[in-house]
Amino acid sequence: MNSPNLIRRITENQATLRKSETKVATFVLANANAVIKMRIVDLASQSGVSEPTVIRFCKALGFDGFQSFKLQLAQQLGLGSVYTQFAVDDKDTVADLRNKVFDTTVGSLLTVRDDINPDVLEQAINTISNARRVEFYGFGASGSVAADAQHKFFRLQLSTAAYTDPHIQHMSAISLGKNDVVVAISQSGETQALLQSVNLAREAGAVVLGLAPQNTSLSRLCNLAIYVDTEENLEWFTPVSSRIAHLVVIDVLATGVARHRKPLLKEHLKRLEKSQRALRNLSSN
Repeated sequence: MNSPNLIRRITENQATLRKSETKVATFVLANANAVIKMRIVDLASQSGVSEPTVIRFCKALGFDGFQSFKLQLAQQLGLGSVYTQFAVDDKDTVADLRNKVFDTTVGSLLTVRDDINPDVLEQAINTISNARRVEFYGFGASGSVAADAQHKFFRLQLSTAAYTDPHIQHMSAISLGKNDVVVAISQSGETQALLQSVNLAREAGAVVLGLAPQNTSLSRLCNLAIYVDTEENLEWFTPVSSRIAHLVVIDVLATGVARHRKPLLKEHLKRLEKSQRALRNLSSN
């Protein structure tokens, strides 16, 4: 399925384009703002190709011509959702680093937002809302996401737990049943210990919801998969974009579940807020 994010769609389709069409793709990715003001003859000249090649490039991406391609590109630029993965340069100032990290993270979030199917989100919210127990599994950076998720859903009066040790995950998984839900979180979707835990949970009858990249072992193994596809430049920085994207998806799920359970939560949240205020007052004395 083609991504609704045009920049990502171009990137994903580069490997299948003809050599001449790849020249157009490379130029567009590097000069998106300029392209929306160009005529087809300008883009062809700047890319070093013929006008028919530009037309073929647009049609390869699912458009009927250059104008419709340019219109969607302009719309995406207007939404501020065109960001590329940054590359750190030794000459970069601290301000450059600030802008690159923020822009890349914002771009990753917008791309993930546009790619996630709302119907899948709704199914996930309904599944969690009706669960007897919800357990969150993850390792490394995904383990911190699991812990954050457990805290959020615990506040919604759900029976929750977060496990980041493979042995504990395995023991937990085999104790689950058909009314239980496992949320498996992975930036790679290929962590073997996590896949083993998911297999055990499914064999026990639990529903497994996965947060992982598309076309990975985890996303294929889950009953329900929310695809979180982000690009990471591991050579230069810790993969923060994936972790932040996972955290935001968890927030979306928690907000949806809170809305479902609103009638049950009103008094509980009032008491929770009162207890938190009391703790803050004690710590300030």
